Amino acid sequence: MERKMEESTVRDGDTGSEAGGEDALVGNVNKLTVSPPGYSGALRKGHLVFDACFESGNLGRVDYISEFEFDLFIRPDTCNPRFRVWFNFTVENVRETQRVIFNVVNFSKTKSLYRDGMSPVVKSTSRPKWQRLPAKNVYYYRCPDHRRNYVMSFAFCFDREDDVYQFAYCYPYTYSRLQHYLASLERRNLPYLQREQLGLSVQQRRLDLLTITNSEAPGHLSPEKEKKLVFLTSRVHPGESPASFICQGVIDFLVSQHPVAQILRDHVIFKIVPMLNPDGVYLGNYRCSLMGFDLNRHWQDPSPWAHPTLHAVKQLIVQMSQDPRVSLEFYIDVHAHSTMLNGFMYGNVFEDEERVQRQAVFPRLLCQNAPDFSFSNTSFNRDVVKAGTGRRFLGGLLDDTSYCYTLEVSFYSYMPAGSNAPVPYTEETYMKLGRNVARTFLDYYKLSNLIKDNRPTHIQSSEVKSPTGNGKGNGVGRDAVDRQREKSQGVRH
Repeated sequence: MERKMEESTVRDGDTGSEAGGEDALVGNVNKLTVSPPGYSGALRKGHLVFDACFESGNLGRVDYISEFEFDLFIRPDTCNPRFRVWFNFTVENVRETQRVIFNVVNFSKTKSLYRDGMSPVVKSTSRPKWQRLPAKNVYYYRCPDHRRNYVMSFAFCFDREDDVYQFAYCYPYTYSRLQHYLASLERRNLPYLQREQLGLSVQQRRLDLLTITNSEAPGHLSPEKEKKLVFLTSRVHPGESPASFICQGVIDFLVSQHPVAQILRDHVIFKIVPMLNPDGVYLGNYRCSLMGFDLNRHWQDPSPWAHPTLHAVKQLIVQMSQDPRVSLEFYIDVHAHSTMLNGFMYGNVFEDEERVQRQAVFPRLLCQNAPDFSFSNTSFNRDVVKAGTGRRFLGGLLDDTSYCYTLEVSFYSYMPAGSNAPVPYTEETYMKLGRNVARTFLDYYKLSNLIKDNRPTHIQSSEVKSPTGNGKGNGVGRDAVDRQREKSQGVRH
C-alpha cells in the first residue's frame, strides 16, 4: 500500500506561521508544533513540539505522516547542501506512553553504521545521561517513498509527560562545553599547562591552543638540546564529536599526576588544538565550516579570511618546523568514522622502506595499549582526494623524522580481541582511548631511547583517574597479563 503524507499543520513557535516546506531546510526548526491535519484548536498533550535552535542543534523540517509517525529532515551544512548526517533535536509536549516512529529521510551518505547495529543517542530532563537506543528499535533501509534514498527509522515510547527528550546522531560535544572544560583547567593553575588564543573563527569564536610541558625540565628549549614536539588537532569536521572526547582524554592524562604523564612532560612538548572548526561545531554542521568549506581539504593554501583557524594553525606548524630548538616529531589529527568499527589510523606512503617501517611503530604500540584500537584497520595511502588533508600536506612539508597520522574512531563500537560482539562506545570509552594514545608516547620514546626506562616497572592502570575523579580502576588499556594471554592465543588486531 502506498504511503501518503497527510496534509498537516506545523507552526513555527516564534512567528506562528506555517512551516514544513522546502524553505524550512534553510534553518533549524524552532519550537515547531506538529498537529494533526486540519486541527486548529488549543495545543494538546501529544502534539509534539520539535526544536533544534540551540548550540550544535540540527533539524530542518518535520512532516506529519500519522499520529504515530513523523518524517524528519536533516538541515544541510551551512552553505553546502551536500552534507546531511548530523542531527540533534529536542521533542516536548509528549503524552505518557505515546509511541512514535521517527524517520530520518535525507541522509547524504548511503553507507552507514546503522546497518551494523548503531543507534541514535537519547536523554531527557529527568535522565540527563546520554544512552543509545536499543538497536532492535532502529531500522536502516532504502525507501521507495523517498526516491529510494536510505532512511533510518527508530521507534520510541515517551514515558514522562513533563520531560523534554533530546535525540542526536552521537554524543554531542559543544563549543561551550570545551570552553567550560578549558576554563576549569586554567583555574587549576598548573605550572606545566598554558592556554592561549591562537586566533578567531569567521564568527569570532576562540581558536584555543594548549601547550603541555614541564618548563622546569632540563633542556627546555635550550640551544644545547632540542625537545621533541607532538602536535594534535581535533574537530576539523564538526559532526565528528567522538574526536573531542578522545582529545579531552589525551589532555586529562597529560595534565594528571600519573608517573607516565610526569615523565612525558619532562621530555616532550605537547601542542593541542582541541577544536579546529568552532563555527561548524556551534552551528550543528557535519563536515563544513560556516562558509561551507571542508577545512580538511584546504591545508595546501588556506585563506586568512575564509579559513582563518586553519591558516593560523598551519602558520604555527610551519614556524615550529623551522625552529632549531624543537623537533616536530608527530602530527595527529583526530576524527570519527561513520562506516568502520574500532579505532585505527591513516598514515602516508613513502618510497623509503625503512621510513615506512618506522611510521608503523606508533600504531603498533597503541594497539598494545588500547583494546579498541585495530592495527589491521590501519592503512597507509596517498589518495589524490586526500591531498589537502592535514596528514598528507604536513607529511610532505615536514622532514623524514616526522610522522603524520589521522586517528579515526568509530561513531559506533569496537570489537574486543577474541570476541564477535561489538561493544558500543560511550563518552568514557572514547576518553579512555585518548588516555591510551597519550601513554603510548612513553612506549615510543623508550624505544627511541629518548626516555630511559626508569619508571616504576608496574604502573597499575587504576592509578589513572577518570575526569570525574572517582579513582576507581577505570583502566588505561590492557595490562601485561592480558597482552601475554592474547599473544599466546595468537590474537591479532
